[in-house]
Amino acid sequence: MEKVVDLFGSTQKLYEGGNDLSQIQQGLFIGSVAEANNKDLLKSSNVTHILTIAVALAPPYPDDFVYKVIEVVDRSETDLTVYFEECFSFMDQAIQSGGGVLVHCFMGISRSVTIVVAYLMKKHGIGYFKAMELVRSRRAQASPNFGFISQLQRFEKSIQVHDEDSADKKIVS
Repeated sequence: MEKVVDLFGSTQKLYEGGNDLSQIQQGLFIGSVAEANNKDLLKSSNVTHILTIAVALAPPYPDDFVYKVIEVVDRSETDLTVYFEECFSFMDQAIQSGGGVLVHCFMGISRSVTIVVAYLMKKHGIGYFKAMELVRSRRAQASPNFGFISQLQRFEKSIQVHDEDSADKKIVS
């Protein structure tokens, strides 16, 4: 069952064959719905947990992976900060258990990137720009919407940011 949609003038396969899984650090990945539906890719990447940040995307392999679904739309006025802590806990659970977590939304560009950037900021004590730079270095299409960027910048002010040079050494890919 292949579904095709035309986004911004380019046709993309959405539910089958996605291979654009981006490893951000050990055990932490960002992808799209296509990667979330590629069971072989997930298994070969040691993904054990899947965090879905999107509406109307049912877990395709509930017997094979641990899922958490946060049903939100990709709009500037959507407040993702209210979900940060529960997402961070889920991500930590996956990584601490020796597995990996895929954080995905529909295209792996805005919502999932926002959650992962916030996680890196909190986990490693780094600022928004450093965390975003790290994610973009491993997932070039990363581009949170303006509202999510504002939320990340406010989040930065609420956490303790350490010396960013020393924080780099803590992030291992």
